[in-house]
Amino acid sequence: MQFFTSINIKSLQIPISYNDKLLLVGSCFTEHIGNYLDEVKFRVLQNPNGILFDPISVCNSLSSYIDNKQYTLEDLFYLNEAWHSWQHHSRFSGMDKEAVVANINASQNAAHKFLKHADWLFITLGSSFVYKLADTGTPVANCHKAPAQTFIKHLSNIEETIVALDTLLYRLVQFNSDLKVMFTISPVRHLRDGVVENNRSKARLIEAVHHLVNKFDKIYYFPAYELVIDVLRDYRFFDVDLAHPNYAATQFVLEKFAESCCTEETKGLMEEIKKLVIARNHKPFNPGSQQHKQFMGNQLQKTRVLQQQLPYLDFKKEISCFSGVISE
Repeated sequence: MQFFTSINIKSLQIPISYNDKLLLVGSCFTEHIGNYLDEVKFRVLQNPNGILFDPISVCNSLSSYIDNKQYTLEDLFYLNEAWHSWQHHSRFSGMDKEAVVANINASQNAAHKFLKHADWLFITLGSSFVYKLADTGTPVANCHKAPAQTFIKHLSNIEETIVALDTLLYRLVQFNSDLKVMFTISPVRHLRDGVVENNRSKARLIEAVHHLVNKFDKIYYFPAYELVIDVLRDYRFFDVDLAHPNYAATQFVLEKFAESCCTEETKGLMEEIKKLVIARNHKPFNPGSQQHKQFMGNQLQKTRVLQQQLPYLDFKKEISCFSGVISE
């Protein structure tokens, strides 16, 4: 008896490998993917503006990386005893105005350099709803808990989203002709908007993205949304808020991603590196025992072999951890 809907995910013609540099931008689901890829030692940069949900914010942020836009003190506003940027997540906010700007511009510089030589750009779109400042009409990436009357809430139609992303993709091709783009739609359900409104919002994103995938070369779609909503299709795969996919769901999506998007060699390396990361994070029952030291010595040897084979990857944490136990 079949309990799951099968989904055919086409393998990439040019699969992803550890040689690639990956830039990830978009919703909080982006960070689930990015954190995992970072943990297994892919060269990633994720969300230089912080979490972004709507296509307009994503397009504005990526355009700012292309231009290497530098922010000034005048770009900030003061609310609830902290300085904020309307274009950035609250992780950039702070009480020191100059420090906030410096932190934002450091992230801009890093994103500009990384995007110029990136092999892949992953864009995860979460919502078609855009919030605009009521007094100027300027779209914002984060509301920073400002009063509701500060904003006008707008549900972007398919054409608006296509135009914004289409313009961005042309700019990206000019900036980095080798760049490949992978779109995903976040399976996080925006229940605050309402169930009907959330489904309308997601449907518009899906239609817009598939229009662009069919139009451009080197533009792809990975069905993270469909894997959670249509394949898993059960509240046991969501957190207690019934909106965010839980660990099991996220791991399922990541497994399908590796199967369809990575080279065989890369998949093997991912499993090897995952074992080293687990060993690094392991809390031993008897840390001073010879058995534990021998185990860590074996892990150190494996890590050094991988470091020699893959000198462009960063194993400093693992080498430091394993060496520290052996020297005790």
